[in-house]
Amino acid sequence: MCVSLSAALVNAEKTNRPDPSPGFSKLTVSEAEKAIAGNLCRCTGYRSIADACKSFAADVDMEDLGLNSFWRNGESKEVKIKRLPFYDRNREICAFPEFLKKEIRSSMVLDSKRFFWHNPVSLIELQSLLDSLETKDGSLVKLVAGNTGMGYYKEIECNDRYIDLRYIPEISSIKTDLTGIEIGATVTISKTIEALKKENKAEFHSNGEMMFKKIAGHMEKIASGFIRNTASIGGNLVMAQRKHFPSDIATILLAVDSLVDIMSGTRHEKIMLEEFLERSPMDSKTVLLNVRIPTWESIRNISSDTNSILLFETYRAAPRPLGNALPYLNAAFMAEVSSCRTSGGIIVYNCQLAFGAYGTKHAIRARKVEEFLAGKTLSVAVLYEAIKLVRATVIPNDGTSSPVYRSSLAVGFLFHFFSPLVDNNGETSNGLLDGHMNDLLVDVSKLDQNTLQLDHDKIPTFLSSAKQVLELSTEYYPVGEPITKAGAAIQASGEAVYVGDIPSPANCLHGAFIYSTKPLARVRGIKFQPKPYPDGVVAVITSEDIPKGGENTGSKTIFGTEPLFAEELTECAGQRLALVVADTQKRADMAIKFSVVDYDLENLERPILSVEEAVRRSSLFEVPPSLFPKQVGDLSKGMAEADQKILSAEIKLGSQYYFYMETQTALAVPDEDNCMVVYSSSQVPEWTQVVIARCLGIPEHNVRVITRRVGGGFGGKAIKAMPVAAACALAAHKLRRPVRMYLDRKTDMIMAGGRHPMKITYSVGFKSNGKITALQLEILINAGCFVDISPIIPHNVLSALKKYDWGALFFDIKVCKTNHSSKSAMRAPGEAQGSFIAEAVIEHVAAALSMEVDSVRRINLHTYSSLNFFYEGIADQPLDYTLPSIWNKLVTSSSLLHRTKMVVEFNRNNKWRKRGISQIPIVHEVTLRPTPGKVSILHDGSIVVEVGGIELGQGLWTKVKQMTAFALSSIQYDRVGDLLDKVRVIQSDTLSLIQGGFTSGSTTSESSCEAVRLCCNILVERLGPLRERLKEQMGSVAWEMLIDQAHLQSVNLSASSLFVPDLNSMKYLNYGAAVSEVEVNLLTGGTTVLQTDIIYDCGQSLNPAVDLGQIEGAFVQGLGFFMLEEYLTDSNGLVVAEGTWTYKIPTLDTIPKNFNVEVLNTGRHQKRVLSSKASGEPPLLLAASVHCATRAAIKEARKQLVSWSGQDGSTTNATIFELEVPATMPVVKGLCGLESVERYLEWIIGTK
Repeated sequence: MCVSLSAALVNAEKTNRPDPSPGFSKLTVSEAEKAIAGNLCRCTGYRSIADACKSFAADVDMEDLGLNSFWRNGESKEVKIKRLPFYDRNREICAFPEFLKKEIRSSMVLDSKRFFWHNPVSLIELQSLLDSLETKDGSLVKLVAGNTGMGYYKEIECNDRYIDLRYIPEISSIKTDLTGIEIGATVTISKTIEALKKENKAEFHSNGEMMFKKIAGHMEKIASGFIRNTASIGGNLVMAQRKHFPSDIATILLAVDSLVDIMSGTRHEKIMLEEFLERSPMDSKTVLLNVRIPTWESIRNISSDTNSILLFETYRAAPRPLGNALPYLNAAFMAEVSSCRTSGGIIVYNCQLAFGAYGTKHAIRARKVEEFLAGKTLSVAVLYEAIKLVRATVIPNDGTSSPVYRSSLAVGFLFHFFSPLVDNNGETSNGLLDGHMNDLLVDVSKLDQNTLQLDHDKIPTFLSSAKQVLELSTEYYPVGEPITKAGAAIQASGEAVYVGDIPSPANCLHGAFIYSTKPLARVRGIKFQPKPYPDGVVAVITSEDIPKGGENTGSKTIFGTEPLFAEELTECAGQRLALVVADTQKRADMAIKFSVVDYDLENLERPILSVEEAVRRSSLFEVPPSLFPKQVGDLSKGMAEADQKILSAEIKLGSQYYFYMETQTALAVPDEDNCMVVYSSSQVPEWTQVVIARCLGIPEHNVRVITRRVGGGFGGKAIKAMPVAAACALAAHKLRRPVRMYLDRKTDMIMAGGRHPMKITYSVGFKSNGKITALQLEILINAGCFVDISPIIPHNVLSALKKYDWGALFFDIKVCKTNHSSKSAMRAPGEAQGSFIAEAVIEHVAAALSMEVDSVRRINLHTYSSLNFFYEGIADQPLDYTLPSIWNKLVTSSSLLHRTKMVVEFNRNNKWRKRGISQIPIVHEVTLRPTPGKVSILHDGSIVVEVGGIELGQGLWTKVKQMTAFALSSIQYDRVGDLLDKVRVIQSDTLSLIQGGFTSGSTTSESSCEAVRLCCNILVERLGPLRERLKEQMGSVAWEMLIDQAHLQSVNLSASSLFVPDLNSMKYLNYGAAVSEVEVNLLTGGTTVLQTDIIYDCGQSLNPAVDLGQIEGAFVQGLGFFMLEEYLTDSNGLVVAEGTWTYKIPTLDTIPKNFNVEVLNTGRHQKRVLSSKASGEPPLLLAASVHCATRAAIKEARKQLVSWSGQDGSTTNATIFELEVPATMPVVKGLCGLESVERYLEWIIGTK
């Protein structure tokens, strides 16, 4: 992100814009946000990053920056500007450091005896080179320019020869003339965009200029800026032709009759792009030289009306508008139309319709549709027939995901293109073209907004504004201050050292896992093809290599263990079979691609791949009675009191992948005396140490696990990190050499397990006023093949689900053992599902009663009495129950009532966009855990702190530093701020600080703070007498003097503690609420989150800035779960979502456009650590508000669809439906109507 922003700043300075005010750049807010589009950092929520980038912009609104919430009220703009770090535009641009260039060169040197890199500087030289290579048998040759295709098509092995085409002038330039633009094949997409957007009225008429700008605008939605800066236009087209890449560029250029120039040997051909795409895949000796985009005049139909105008538009429907996502379908349409002098209608003289990326080999022209429309006068009937032809033409190949959805997109895009030329009564729109006859190109989306409310630019793609409201407290200064996160500067600069950044020791080896692709099979053996061992492979480690006395243990919890490697039988697809150890990570990763596993399926039962099958075969994990939740109330009585009932309704919830930025990684280094030092990216180093010791059969004191920081965890670096560390340690132990491993994203996704999928069946009884009297649930939890932490999930599900007063709550929960990968804790494990189930039940009851959902929610909110009944012993005092006041406050602060009316009005006036708004509450139970701490004061007065908690990016170290400074402040009189600067929190070391436990459950920060406070209290007590003596002698005592004297007098300046929470206060409840408003595009199923307002009770925040980041980040991660992230598997249970191409987490363009958060500071929780409350996980549950708002919008769309079908009376079927999680575009479109366009046109024709 830093590099992307830096490039944007440099490019902005090249413009002719006026000089900005001192401290700002020429950058605009829009450019700042676009610069980081496509970058991934879900856990931050993006809003804070966007603010930091926008703070450079000359046109930034200072009041819109979240930084404002930490500044004083009433400060002038000038004062606020001075608080920002000064940006010097005139400073020399920082170049890439020379020492890093050398480092990169040294790691990428090709073996000159085996591989060759050629840099031809002319086409003649290129021809000669290609001719000479024909005589070399078996040489693998690759032509390269940007080589960004490597990110999509992973190459298993190196080619023998690489030919870099970038230095050939004939194919690296851009030429323009009156007939069009010719772009060299190696020109980057970014340079192509610049050329197409360039004002060039001398060369082109306005029609050509506008068409080129629209093509450029579409290209800006492809990939991300840093990819477009490298990727070539020719490389994209060659991937589309040779490998059937779902290219946007091929589609949009196909619609405008583009041509390509190709060279094969001495033969040059200039052919139409359509023919190029349809040919057999190019070989490595054939070269694409350039592509020519013609102007309209050069391809215009000579027989057409001289007063005709050109309509041109491009389309794409993708999971993210701009955030680097392949489309479900793309399209580009060009049509020449004119008013008919006799009928007054609009004639289509000719049109060119291109569709692509929908599951065929390449983009196509819809020739039958073009022929049908040519010469026709537009009417509803004509448009209806054209749409039927489109649906029959755009048919995805077998195996393509969401095929019917993709066909419906084609229909919707064609409807959007032509429908503005047809009025609401089904007649052609007389006068639509009046005033445009002199404009040779008209933007179709602006022709008639009353007819079709669907404009690409109607909703801003990025953030428009955000507001953060905080209450700061100085009671425990510096605790409560929004100080900068510890380590923020070195993280932003890339200097922070993670496990993968530790330099490899001498003779270091690298590992990669071979995993099973079968869910249940005997493993006969593993071999490699075509060689016994691929190049660089040193060993293959299996369970047979575990030393005598060791155990085949890869991970453990209090519930059981999971083997490091499968032995005779593999129990799930993705289970570890062996570890390949090679001299480099790349060779290890490549080796597993050549591995062949010999499976035996004879005489084995069928694998269990569903929770229903697990129940039928009694394949269940036991839940300890102490963990199983208790039933609440009398179900029979509650059901008897109900006026109405819903029986046996179903909900299905899928999984979610962690998507931490740093995948699983470890480094194991053998030490003297049979010891092992392991650097692990782990949330639980203590248990990692135990697992390694058991695996190697050595005492735990021989194993030292060190964790400095973790690059994102969310629960995935707890149990799932252990086998990575254990495998490295086993290999290092056997080979007596250091071994490290960094899982590639595909392997990490296959092995991660993720969030627990569930099937829920419920029956609910309720009164006619919406008050629920009883809820009965059957919940089947897919735990996978090993127990992991799954027995805690039933408790967590029910805890979050109890946020409403159900009257009586009865449940039957089964934890199912299946042949899927074992599921593990993921941020708000069980609670995310439980809170959603509650909302789904409420929504269903409201729909059955035809009531407003928010009314049903309100009537079922807990009173303090019912809260105490459902959360027995946890509810604290009545004043601690802040949810009712939060609920009412949010109604006012979000203008909910007014906006609800506006949503109703919007939906009344818009056919193809519908809005929904929803408010939901959360009640989230958390538990404090025992946590150790150690504080030591060194000679110079600096302070070193160790805690059991791990810094995952959640700001734990920051809060610990603040607590240390506060707790030690009572022994000195100087400013506490000086003491804060003296504190350093250091890495976790299992031989230095024991009993570290888990960093999870949102409470480790406060537990670590309390552990540190106990240590500091000991030190204060030890230093107190000395301070008093020095004070009597000297009057005042400086901190450094006090500590120096303490060392001289042998005062023990190191203190350790173990914070053990009181049983009566170790659990407590967190409260919050959110209002979200969305807009759904009925033609694509795309959902835009217009606004989210959150109020969350943080108690008395230990650091409001950190907690604000946690709230926003958790919400956006929840947004991914409920709306975007599909963690799919095949029929064997093997994960098929293998990386960023197929798994879409939220990006900057998918978060709420207005994102408002208030951190409620309620400082009366005396049983809490300095009255603070957790913030890491509970806000994730609030993202269900977006899902509920989407449901409300879909409900309006379905009502409209029923009205078009001519069905009078009840719309119950329209309002009662299940909206899947995640509510992706195909899911939403399916519920809004895959044939909604046809139904609308039939309705128009029928009423005409």
